[in-house]
Amino acid sequence: MTTSDGMTTSKYEAELTRAYEHCRRIHAAHGRTYYLATQLLPRARRRDVWALYAFARVADELVDTPQTATPDADALLAWREQAMTSLRSASPPDPGEHPVLAATWHTMRRFGLDPDLLDEFLDSMAMDLTVTRYASWEELRGYMRGSAAVIGELMAPLLGANGAEALGRAAALGEAFQLTNFIRDIGEDHARGRIYLPQTDLARFGVSEDLLAHAVRTGAPSPQVRSLVAFEVRRATSLYASAQPGLVMVDARSQPCLEAAFTLYKRILHRVIANDFNVFERRLVVPTWQRVVTAGHLGARTASATLTEALTPSRRSRPTWRSS
Repeated sequence: MTTSDGMTTSKYEAELTRAYEHCRRIHAAHGRTYYLATQLLPRARRRDVWALYAFARVADELVDTPQTATPDADALLAWREQAMTSLRSASPPDPGEHPVLAATWHTMRRFGLDPDLLDEFLDSMAMDLTVTRYASWEELRGYMRGSAAVIGELMAPLLGANGAEALGRAAALGEAFQLTNFIRDIGEDHARGRIYLPQTDLARFGVSEDLLAHAVRTGAPSPQVRSLVAFEVRRATSLYASAQPGLVMVDARSQPCLEAAFTLYKRILHRVIANDFNVFERRLVVPTWQRVVTAGHLGARTASATLTEALTPSRRSRPTWRSS
């Protein structure tokens, strides 16, 4: 048996496996917290998460260049055209030539995911090339719709969640993660000429761009800047609260993974609070030992859920993801 381009099925499957492994390496190298959480998923589901993460990472790196370099708009446009053409095609990309696109295509097809959601994501990535300020929270949420919420909506079916409420909770969690990043990375983003926090929020707390720049430069934020950061932490905390009911809307074997990501990312906010809302003197991260302890505790739940399912008679048909 051969594929449409003449490749034998066995060769295609072997190259596809290597493509997913390529995505795994990208995920492991760049997304420590997310990758650790993914290890709590059943083995057969992990590679789909790797694929979506790798797709997002490739696009993100085209716009988040080193601080001394200029983002290449033409490179993003060319990659976007290639990516969306491939993902909308009935035929898979060559895994040997385009491993990230091949793995993403396979995952999208397997779960019936809409490629337009990834196009929305790429809309937001393109905004990073031209938009450096957001006037209001509503305007920032428009950006976050593509950069974060749609990723949550794509992830939900991979974890066994469907329906409007589950997708809404997943979108809120994506926004919570994104806003957490914005809070933690104010200094890094400022060095790239970007301020993601809404201009109305800066004005509300009397934070001029010069005052923010001083905090970035010295690592010593003024009371006004600390108040601004505290406000954004409260906003992010509210998003986590909105997302939390969705943790039990995924299937039992996916819950530890989602809870790990939720818990570990929210702890970044705890670090911000403990540091008196100073995110400028050093990058605030969750200590390795806390990540390991959390993963170990939730990993035991994963094993328990898997054993329970194996011992429980079921009349349901064999899930399609187990045979893929």
